[in-house]
Amino acid sequence: MTDVIQLLPDSVANQIAAGEVIQRPASVIKELVENAVDAGAHTINVLVVDAGRTSIQVIDDGCGMSETDARLAFERHATSKIRKADDLFALHTMGFRGEALPSIAAVAQIELRTRRQGDEVGTCLTLSGSRVDSQEMCSCSVGSSFTVNNLFFNVPARRKFLKTNATELNNILTAFERIVLVYPEICFTLHSNGQELMNLRAGTLRQRIADVYGRRYTQDLLPVNVETALCKITGFVAKPETARKKGAHEYFFANGRFMKHAYFHKAVQQAYERLIPAGAHVPYFIYFNVNPADIDVNIHPTKTEIKFENEQAIWQILSAAVKDAIGQFCEIPQIDFDTEGRPEMPAYNPVATPVEMPHVERNPQYNPFKEKASRNWERLYEGLPTQPAQNEQSLFAAPQDKPISPLDDAPTSEQPVELTDVSPLHYQYKGRYIMTAVKSGLMIIDQHRADVRIRYERYMQQLADTPSSSQRMLFPEVIEMAPSEAVLMEEMMPALNAVGFELTPLGPSSYAVNGVPAGIEGLNASQLLQDILASSVPVSHDSLSINHQVALGLARHAAIPYGQQLSNEEMDVVVNNLFSCDNVNYTPDGKAVLCILPQADIEHLLA
Repeated sequence: MTDVIQLLPDSVANQIAAGEVIQRPASVIKELVENAVDAGAHTINVLVVDAGRTSIQVIDDGCGMSETDARLAFERHATSKIRKADDLFALHTMGFRGEALPSIAAVAQIELRTRRQGDEVGTCLTLSGSRVDSQEMCSCSVGSSFTVNNLFFNVPARRKFLKTNATELNNILTAFERIVLVYPEICFTLHSNGQELMNLRAGTLRQRIADVYGRRYTQDLLPVNVETALCKITGFVAKPETARKKGAHEYFFANGRFMKHAYFHKAVQQAYERLIPAGAHVPYFIYFNVNPADIDVNIHPTKTEIKFENEQAIWQILSAAVKDAIGQFCEIPQIDFDTEGRPEMPAYNPVATPVEMPHVERNPQYNPFKEKASRNWERLYEGLPTQPAQNEQSLFAAPQDKPISPLDDAPTSEQPVELTDVSPLHYQYKGRYIMTAVKSGLMIIDQHRADVRIRYERYMQQLADTPSSSQRMLFPEVIEMAPSEAVLMEEMMPALNAVGFELTPLGPSSYAVNGVPAGIEGLNASQLLQDILASSVPVSHDSLSINHQVALGLARHAAIPYGQQLSNEEMDVVVNNLFSCDNVNYTPDGKAVLCILPQADIEHLLA
């Protein structure tokens, strides 16, 4: 019997390694830019075409490579960063495995031009699928220029499953931001299809955050700075009032390397306990400087998971540092001694003659339950289509296949209830739930979620039919966003215009809000747009998914808030509009809208 075990060819082994290291164009840019940083570059330029599908070019002014080094750089486990195993515990560079360049060369066509400072000519090396096509002398600048063409040209399955250009570009921007936030002393530029997306000059960390996320963003940052024998923690955390449900920029860096750490994230969140709403998050940019021997970065190929030797002690230091920053720098109310021109508030005098209270007239015959509500609740739905959307399909993971029957006399979507002069009595519980009796028991409706469902279906119908009217703003608002958010905004612009937003671009990452959809004039337009962008998960950006995100964001902000008191007529309109929807039981994101407490359960509780 012949032997069956054999060594794999280098080309096959490189493709296997590439499956872990190079997952998408953003992975290529991450590896090449990190190599440029390790080479001591002061300026790094990144140019992509078609979100990296067609071409990726990274140009730096680092130390460059010799002819021999350029050739060896594409061999597996060839690296200049370490010499022995002990060096893994004294890393001061971004790369060290020697897997990135051979992995990229295994799935793409590469041209490398590089020259060292003292050399008269440089080296031009071309590779295709791990095979060296040519190597010759050339004229080039000091540093290195990597050009990666036709990524995954020999792995069609991987290329087929790349996302849309907007999604891949968003991933590139995310990976790029994680690097530029660590090295504010290096100049970075990023171009996509010839358009400049980022141009970051060298400066301080606060300036770099402002250049990436906008000037207004830095006004809410609080400095964090603590140094102990275990570690040094620096960076910024945001003020409590900047908390938001989604889309907060949260970054941890250990020795200049981006990392994800749920345990340390909990320490930051705990420092804001009772200062921000439940489920909200605040932005933070926190940098750990620890002894390389006390951490292990060689855990995952992406190097985003790091193990700390003194994790619990660092957790306590981090929590105390964040609490100190909040307490020391956060604005607190102060006593105001400037009372000139203000009404005088008399002090209490126990011996003074009491002042007679004014006489108030009242009508003992007045009964508010016999009067028709003065507010016209239907006005809240003005400008929206009266018929719900018919095409929600199976876009969401909510269990919507078998809706709960409203039972007996409760209205259904097939039999909508018409308002009459004598409306059924409803009861509002704690400003949150609408309770109404049905033959089989007691139906409880979440008023906010019900209104979200109503408005969502009507906005979806509006997006499918004709554009909505817009309410012009007296003073336009300016909204600034990160480049990754600006890419998403550009893709969502047709849907935003269809519902009534009027947006004018002022630059690569800023817009002027000149008009908002009719009916939401009282809402914060900038915050609304930021929340819509934060809720847009960059997975599938087809028209139906974009319309869903826009409609859901508008519905959430315009819906009845918790705590708002409703009259019986208002509750009746909400109930009837809810049961004219296609799905009465769940919100578009899968949360329950109503439940029914059966009569038998009520009798059992009172037995």
